[in-house]
Amino acid sequence: MRKLLPVLILVTIGYLALDETELSDRVFDQPGDAELTLAEAYKNRQSDLQVRGSGQVVRILADDNDGSRHQRFILRVSAEQTILIAHNIDLAPRIPNLEEGDDVHFFGEYEWNDRGGVIHWTHHDPQGRHVGGWLKHQGKTYQ
Repeated sequence: MRKLLPVLILVTIGYLALDETELSDRVFDQPGDAELTLAEAYKNRQSDLQVRGSGQVVRILADDNDGSRHQRFILRVSAEQTILIAHNIDLAPRIPNLEEGDDVHFFGEYEWNDRGGVIHWTHHDPQGRHVGGWLKHQGKTYQ
């Protein structure tokens, strides 16, 4: 662990130094892996990928109230791809006043599906076993 600590510190500093636009639409599978786009993850039917990106709300869906409650909406992340955001509102605050056309930035876990994919884990993990995610809307972070 002692040998890894300096590497982890440098990776963290480099990550924090990057402009958010440089990280848009990027997938981070494991630290040190090559980056790929959400479009590539969709094309390759990949899942369980930590992603960061942004998109425009094109549709607001009803909350999913089965089990943990989730605020759900569709983001257009490119001309060819939309994704479903499933934001756990039992663990993180709901985005209030969300409207079609709004820009939303996200950090969460990508799961492939035939409609473009789903982003979930957009919140903290109260048990500390999963990297915490977030949503950003109009300058406020929801996590």
